[in-house]
Amino acid sequence: MFSRLWLLLICLTSALAVEALKPHPKALPNTHAAGEVDRPEMVRFIVADPAALPGIVVDETAAELVGEWQYSTHTPPYVGIGYLHDMKAGKGTKSVTFMPDLPKAGWYEVRLAHCYNVRRATNTPVTIHHADGETTLRINQQEEPPHGRLFRTLGTFRFEKGRAGRVRVANDGTEADKVVIADAVQFLPVAGK
Repeated sequence: MFSRLWLLLICLTSALAVEALKPHPKALPNTHAAGEVDRPEMVRFIVADPAALPGIVVDETAAELVGEWQYSTHTPPYVGIGYLHDMKAGKGTKSVTFMPDLPKAGWYEVRLAHCYNVRRATNTPVTIHHADGETTLRINQQEEPPHGRLFRTLGTFRFEKGRAGRVRVANDGTEADKVVIADAVQFLPVAGK
């Protein structure tokens, strides 16, 4: 009984905190009922308000989508109102690009948010476009991210001021029976670099 009340309280708090966030207009709606989650113990790690996080955070609500992506809230944690997945379809034709508006040039630690479980891709391509070129990594989205069970560090990169940098999550070469997750990207300034 207590866990259900706790879950309801967190869901209500999350709903109030993200009232200003609207689902991405190009994404398909969530098919899960409100509060239906596969791991209730992970609800407490949801970050309802992206603006409450340190650094510059770009949520999927402000990202550029190529191809059909669908919302979900079924597997917490996530940032904001939910996360996007590729529906195990259109492999090699879909991407989500996160473009920050950085207040100054410099070095930033780049972190990617994604929920995790065995239904996720083990080789998701993530490309960071930075001041010194592009770096592509393959991310295992089945592994638990170390920062708040939500974010994983992609590396530290130099960026110009403004909107020249970006991070692209794609589904090229990922397993046909696994989903690719796109949720949020965090840019944390690195002092003294």
